[in-house]
Amino acid sequence: MNSERAMPSSTDRGRRIGLIFALAAERLSAYYEHQRWMTDEQGASLAADWLRRSKLSLEFSERRRLSALSDQLARQIAGSLSREAGLYTAHEMNESLDPNYHSELAETLLAECERLLDDVSPADSA
Repeated sequence: MNSERAMPSSTDRGRRIGLIFALAAERLSAYYEHQRWMTDEQGASLAADWLRRSKLSLEFSERRRLSALSDQLARQIAGSLSREAGLYTAHEMNESLDPNYHSELAETLLAECERLLDDVSPADSA
């Protein structure tokens, strides 16, 4: 999976929103495949791998915070949808990591990622 394709913009804020989205997609896929949730530490490590490929980095504490936000979103999605709808949502999120793929569902979920980031850290919105 290539996380930079999920980024709504090249700003630090955009990268954070994109990481939350990409990690939530990965969490949902893993949950539906293995019936287990990824830990925040696993998510932070995955984010570090994605960032490293883009020659970017974030502190572990920030990666872990974004991982926790992605977990919150993924569990919210899984808890509100049937298994079939959840599988479709995870698939749609992963497909939308391709910049050539348009998805209204993914746009809605990106907006939710932005809201989650703003609710936790309004100072980061600048």
